[in-house]
Amino acid sequence: MTDSIMFTKARAFALRIVRLYKHLRVRKESVIAKQMLRSGTSVGANIAESRYAQSKSDFASKLQIALKEAAETEYWLELLRDGELVDPSSAFDTLLADCTELIKLLTASVKTAKT
Repeated sequence: MTDSIMFTKARAFALRIVRLYKHLRVRKESVIAKQMLRSGTSVGANIAESRYAQSKSDFASKLQIALKEAAETEYWLELLRDGELVDPSSAFDTLLADCTELIKLLTASVKTAKT
């Protein structure tokens, strides 16, 4: 998968994270919501930064950071779900599935970039 497709997926994911954050803020679930917002929007930001990397190792490093942020976001989403801080819905399930997909894409991209 090309980095522009991955960037597009990460950007769409970030927008969904922003919408979930707004919803959680209204419900006064701000502590976890802020952590999720920070890590969830950082995924795409680091992928965007990798597009202008100065070297192959810099490129791999930016993708590795994006991967770590995606894993952290997955943790916060699972915590929101398991702590019953969000209502179960197919929209939330697909958001979590999109996060898992980004982790898989980034894992493969990091491996490729390091070889």
